[in-house]
Amino acid sequence: MGKFKDLRVWNDSMDLATQVYEVTQDTSFAKDFAFINQIRRAAVSIASNIAEGDERGTNREAVHFFNIAKGSSAEVITQLNIAFRVGYIDEARLLKLENLAEKIRASLKNLIQSRGGSNPFTLIIWLLISLIRPI
Repeated sequence: MGKFKDLRVWNDSMDLATQVYEVTQDTSFAKDFAFINQIRRAAVSIASNIAEGDERGTNREAVHFFNIAKGSSAEVITQLNIAFRVGYIDEARLLKLENLAEKIRASLKNLIQSRGGSNPFTLIIWLLISLIRPI
């Protein structure tokens, strides 16, 4: 924990955010300010939540933020598909960005599992502790 810059998934998410910024500077996006803002915020959220989660004191806290990042990656994938359907990006750009976002999502799933996020035993322990001591 605490070395988020060394995480491959953080670096990939930084690349995705940069590429989303680049693609939304294209003239096809020019007047859709709300859409530009939403997809950029979602892309930035991925890297930001990975960093924040990795800096947290416990794996439980980290997993919470990694799950938010995973949700943001799904949000970016959805928004990229909308951008394609309305003609803002071509299929080649969609596939390139979508593949990177899917790679990030899969990496986050693995990171969450490695930190005990989907271990049923960990969930049972957490539930027992929360019954004894409210969160």
